[in-house]
Amino acid sequence: MIDFKVIHKSKKSNARIGILRTPHGEIETPSFVGVATQAVVKTLTAKEVEETKSQILISNTFHLHLKPGEDFLKKAGGIHKFMNWNKPLMTDSGGFQVFSLGFGRDHGVGKILKEKSDLKVTTKNKPKNVKITEDGVFFRSPKDGQKLFIGPKESIKIQEAIGADIMFAFDECTSPVADYYYTKRSLEKTHRWAQICLDSKTTDQALYGIVQGGKFENLRTESAKYIGSLPFDGFGIGGEFGDEKRTMSDMLALTLPHLLYEKPVHLLGIGHLEDIPEIMKSGVDTFDCIVPTHYARHGVAFTSEGRMDMRKSKYLSDPLPLDEKCPCLTCITYKRNYITHLFKADEITALRLLTFHNLYYFNSYVESLREEIKKNAL
Repeated sequence: MIDFKVIHKSKKSNARIGILRTPHGEIETPSFVGVATQAVVKTLTAKEVEETKSQILISNTFHLHLKPGEDFLKKAGGIHKFMNWNKPLMTDSGGFQVFSLGFGRDHGVGKILKEKSDLKVTTKNKPKNVKITEDGVFFRSPKDGQKLFIGPKESIKIQEAIGADIMFAFDECTSPVADYYYTKRSLEKTHRWAQICLDSKTTDQALYGIVQGGKFENLRTESAKYIGSLPFDGFGIGGEFGDEKRTMSDMLALTLPHLLYEKPVHLLGIGHLEDIPEIMKSGVDTFDCIVPTHYARHGVAFTSEGRMDMRKSKYLSDPLPLDEKCPCLTCITYKRNYITHLFKADEITALRLLTFHNLYYFNSYVESLREEIKKNAL
């Protein structure tokens, strides 16, 4: 089980400082949650991830179900022992893959649209690669093409075998181009599945319910009230937020007041640097995002000077540290010219060095914002 306590509330916003206690240690919140999709933060060892000041990670239930399989993980002593990570861990429910392998793949869109779109998902539409039923979802395995089924009972069973400290209820993450009636019908399923997840739980792992409702204010409010009324250990805010970042702030403002103040709140899959102050000011306690690791593998470093694309040839003649203001191992040890050389030479060490720096940078930024909350400046 977990224990959560708010120790300071900002006088300037809804931001708060908390302590989230888990069987694998404490987290000072708000906290960035690094993504360890397949029980690893890509390119880094568990020890290196710890050195980036990461307090907690989230792994992907769907992908771990495919390989190595939850039974294997259970026999290995659980995910913490398997990946040699002794700090807190979350597992998502598999609900995001309902979208990403379904309408997301069909339309080539993410949770937040980069621009307005004429695409529309209605109750008459069906995704090509997944089949969504009242009981759960049929997928095609990306591994071998075999059919597999995950519903609320199956998701909880898989997550219990994986053994993370915090699990999430199975839900449907809707597309940002889903219309009102599709989103409402999806929400009704998600709410039924939430109760089934609670009824199916057999361990003392924490279970978070997920608020959905897309960009529709009344549906977000309805979901927050319903999920907030159920005996979950904490709450996740999931789904999509349309085609404007402003919508996210509006939805968080609608959602948070209906969730119990004394329970932790996690925002699923959002955390660009420019988003983080607004996320924290809303009262969210933890949030995960692939940005620091994903961008690193594409050559992008986040620095005090802004984003830097280390694949560009101009850095081959630059002898400065990656970020002169950053004390991480990458920045105190290696220069820009060397990192760019590694990218030009297709050396995998380049990915490792940038991943380490970006995670350290994100965690340091969140750390600095926590100090601002404590001073009532955020």
